[in-house]
Amino acid sequence: MWTDTRVARKLGTRLPLVQGPFGGGMSSTRLAAAVSEAGGLGSFGAHHLSAENIEATVRELRGLTSRPFAINLWVPLEGEKALRPTPAEFQAAVDRLGPWYDELGLARPTYPGAFSQDYEAQVEAVLALKPPVFSFIFGIPSARVLEACRAAGILTAGTATNVDEGLALEAAGVDLIVASGSEAGGHRASFLRPAEESPATTALVPQLADRVKTPLIASGGIADGRTVATALALGAEGVQVGTAFLACEESNASDVYRQALRQESARGTVLTRVFSGRYARGIKNRFLREMTPHEREVPPYPVQNWLTQPLRQAAARQGREDLLSLWAGQNAPLIRHTRASALVTFLEEDTTRVLGRLAAL
Repeated sequence: MWTDTRVARKLGTRLPLVQGPFGGGMSSTRLAAAVSEAGGLGSFGAHHLSAENIEATVRELRGLTSRPFAINLWVPLEGEKALRPTPAEFQAAVDRLGPWYDELGLARPTYPGAFSQDYEAQVEAVLALKPPVFSFIFGIPSARVLEACRAAGILTAGTATNVDEGLALEAAGVDLIVASGSEAGGHRASFLRPAEESPATTALVPQLADRVKTPLIASGGIADGRTVATALALGAEGVQVGTAFLACEESNASDVYRQALRQESARGTVLTRVFSGRYARGIKNRFLREMTPHEREVPPYPVQNWLTQPLRQAAARQGREDLLSLWAGQNAPLIRHTRASALVTFLEEDTTRVLGRLAAL
C-alpha cells in the first residue's frame, strides 16, 4: 500500500501527507487539527509568534487533537538578527510605502525596537513544549537544538530547495527532509543557494533521492492523485500540500484570499520580494505590479516584512485583494475542496485510483 512509507511510520500518521505550514498568521489550530484528525500531519507556522504565543498555540492544538502535529519556525539567516537600517534608510522605505498606508487609512510606522520575534526564545519554547514534530525552513538549527530535540523525542523536519541544502540537512541528522520545488507557493526557503536557482519538484526530488538516505517529503505543485503519484515515483516517501489547504475554510486566510486562489488569476504566479524582502511565489495583483519596479530598492527581511505587515492586515480586514500578499503555488488551478477533511480523503482516494490505473497498464 502506497501509504505505508518511512515518512508515515516516523510521523505516526495514517498517511504520508503533511499540511504545509503557513506564515504571517495564515495558519490556524483548527486547520492543523483537522488534518491530523483526518490522518495527515497538521502544521502550524509560528515564526511570527512570541514564545508565549507559541505555548498557547501548542496547548490549544493538544486540546483539539491527540494526533501528531508540527510547529514550524524560520531559522535566521547569517547576519539577519543584527540587521538594523539607518534612520534614513528606514524613512526611505516608509516613504516608498507611504501611498499604500494613506490609501488604507493607516498611520505611518516609526522605528521599532525589533523587526522580528526572538528566534532563540521561540526555540526554547518548542523544546519545553515538546510538540511531536518541529519543522523549520531557511536553515538548520544548531547542533545543540537538534540534540535536544532527539533527547526529548521531538521529530525534526528541515526544508531543502536544492541538493546542497538536502545534503547539509542529512549531515546535521534531521529525521525528515522536505524537498521544496520552485512550484511551491509562499516563501522560497533557500539558505545555501539563491532562491531564484531552485529547481522544480520533478527535478529536485530524484536528485535528492539519489544522494540522501533520509526520507523525503515532496513539496511544490502537489494538489491531486496525479501529483502525489508522481512524487512517489520520483523517490519521495511523502508529500506536503500547502496551497490547497490554504484554500480550505479552516485556514486563517481571509475570504478574499481564498476566493483569489480559485480565480483565473491564480494561474499567473511569480516570485517576488516586494512584500517581505525575501522571494516568495504569489498571484500577481496591483501591489505586486506597482512595487515590482522598486524591487531592488526594497530592504531585506525582516525589515520589509515588518513594514508591510500592517498593510497586509488592513487589506485583509477591508477585503482588498489588490493589496494582499496572495501566496500560491503553480497548481492552484487544481483546487476543488473547501474542507480539510474532504481534501485529505480526496488525496488518499485519488492517489490510490491513479496508482491502480498505472498498475493496470
